[in-house]
Amino acid sequence: MSSITSEESDGWHKGDNVNRNELLRHRTERLRKIVRHAYDNSPAFRHRLDRRGLTPDDIREAKDLEKLPIAKKDNLVDLQAQRPPFGGLLAVDTSNLTRIFQSPGPIYDPQGQGDDYWRWGEPLRIAGFGERDIVINTFSYHLSPAGFMFDDGLRAIGATVVPTGVGNTEIQVKIIADLRATGFVGTPSFLMTLLNKAKELGTDFTIKKAFVAAEPFTPTQQATFGAHGIDAYQGYGTADAGCIAFECAEKNGMHVSTDFVIEIVDPNTGEQLPPEEAGEVVVTLFDETYPLIRFGTGDISQLMSADCPCGLATERIAGFMGRIGDAFKVRGMFVHLRQVAEAISSFPELGDFVVEVTRENDRDFMGLKVETDNPMSSEGMIDRLADKIQEVLRIRADSIAFVSTGTLKSDQKIVDKREWR
Repeated sequence: MSSITSEESDGWHKGDNVNRNELLRHRTERLRKIVRHAYDNSPAFRHRLDRRGLTPDDIREAKDLEKLPIAKKDNLVDLQAQRPPFGGLLAVDTSNLTRIFQSPGPIYDPQGQGDDYWRWGEPLRIAGFGERDIVINTFSYHLSPAGFMFDDGLRAIGATVVPTGVGNTEIQVKIIADLRATGFVGTPSFLMTLLNKAKELGTDFTIKKAFVAAEPFTPTQQATFGAHGIDAYQGYGTADAGCIAFECAEKNGMHVSTDFVIEIVDPNTGEQLPPEEAGEVVVTLFDETYPLIRFGTGDISQLMSADCPCGLATERIAGFMGRIGDAFKVRGMFVHLRQVAEAISSFPELGDFVVEVTRENDRDFMGLKVETDNPMSSEGMIDRLADKIQEVLRIRADSIAFVSTGTLKSDQKIVDKREWR
C-alpha cells in the first residue's frame, strides 16, 4: 500500500483552497490509476465493472464511484469462501505479501510491501509520539492485524515498541514501571485497566501519551486519563483498510487519512451524502496489493462541514457512530452473528439464540441465551458450548444460559445494553 510523501503530507497541513485542490488532484490521479490496476489484475473487481457495463475510463473522479455497487464487508466471508483465500480481490502474486491475517468471520487480510503499510505513522506523530518514546503496544499480534499495524506506524516515526499484546495486566504494569514507558497504544478500556492495576499495586505509572482505538472513547475515560496527566488521542480504522481517520490536537472530530477516497453514503441507495448527514463509511484504497474499491465498512459516521482550526486540509468525520449489518464489537473484536450461529449449530439439541452485551467497569460482557427442549438436562453442555464459542469467535462468552424452546420471541439477535459515558 503506497503512501504519500512527507512533502505532500506537509503541504496538506494548511487548510486553504490551494492545498485542498492539490489534495483533490492527488486523489483523483491515484483513483484513476488504482481502478485501472484493479481491473487488469483483480478478477473480482473486473467482474464488478463488467457486470455494470463499465470500463475503467468510466471512473474518473470520486463522484463516479456511485456507478459501482458497494462491496460490503459483511459479504467478504462468502466471497472468500467461494474464491479462497482472498475472494478474487488480490491484485498481486502471493509472493509479494509480507503477512496474512485472519479476522473474525473468518476474513483473510493480506499485507503487501512497504513501510507503514496501514498508514498509522502520521496519526501517531500528530498525537505527539516520536523517537524518544518507549511505547507499549497492547493490541494483539496473534492472527488479527492491529498489533502489527501500530507496530509498523510507531517504528516509522522512530518510537521504540514493546510488543506486549493483550492481557497479562500485572506484567504489563511492571514493564511500564521498569522501562519508564511513556506511551500506550490499545483500547481505552485496557488503558483504564492498567491504570487501576498500577494504583492497586502502588506501582509508578509513567505513561504520558496514549493512542486508543477499536472501541468508543468515553468522556469519563478521557477525563480520568487527563487527570492522571495522560494526553490521549483516538483513531478509527478497520482490519481491511487500516487507518481511516484520527484526531488532531483540537480533538473535535477525526481527520480523514489523505491517501484514499472516503464516501459517506445512504446504505440503501449507495448515493453519496452531504456533510452533517449520517451514513455508511465507504472507502477506496490506493493499494495495488489488495485494491478495495468502494468498500463498505459497515460503520456509520458523517462528514463535518466546518474547517478545523488545526489547519489540516483533509475532511473530518464525526467518528464511529454505530454499525450496519449483523456484526458488533466486544472488547475490541468484531463478532458476526453468523459465527455465533455456526458455534451453536455444532450441537443439534440447541436452537434459537440471543446475544446480550453489557458493560461494567470499562469492560464488555457478552452473555448468550440459547433455546433447548431440555434446559435442565444440559449438564456439561455449557462448558462445551463455551469452548466452541471461544474457538469460533476468538473471545469467550462471559455467561451462557439455556432456556426452553419458544422462550426467545424477538427477532433481534443482538441486544446491546452498553452505556458509553
